[in-house]
Amino acid sequence: MEMKIQNLPDMNVAYVHNVGNYIGNSPLFEKLFGQLCGWAGPKGLMTQKDMIMLSVYHDDPKKTDPDKLKLDVCMTVPEETKPEGDIQIKTLPAGKYAVAHGEFKTPEDYMKAWDELYNELIPGAGLEFEEKPCYEIYQNDPKSDPEGMHIVDLCVPIK
Repeated sequence: MEMKIQNLPDMNVAYVHNVGNYIGNSPLFEKLFGQLCGWAGPKGLMTQKDMIMLSVYHDDPKKTDPDKLKLDVCMTVPEETKPEGDIQIKTLPAGKYAVAHGEFKTPEDYMKAWDELYNELIPGAGLEFEEKPCYEIYQNDPKSDPEGMHIVDLCVPIK
């Protein structure tokens, strides 16, 4: 995996919030994305130009009880989008991020990549972590990939 330093812009997102153990829980992610996409589809938000799907992680899974881990499954939306039911709206703040691009097949692949980024790449570059949520930006729909690969950018806020 290669890491780049990038300044990422503000992103206005619609999201579904979850508290609980998400580690290796593919059915949970499918359920949350299904809920978000089920809301967004009829509104025409799934086909908006430059739409981004992402997951925001609020806690360090090595320091937080798994049942208390907080996750937001998100998609970028126009600023005028209003919250509705379980769908909430917020702005992810712009900032400086260490961004690592990867292709993953299993939940274990994701964990190995996050470990490499947090324990090797960022410290090895002499960078300091910023106390803000990290996130994954999804570059494809793995169901459309012939090999079922997840093409993802892992984004960690840095000082």
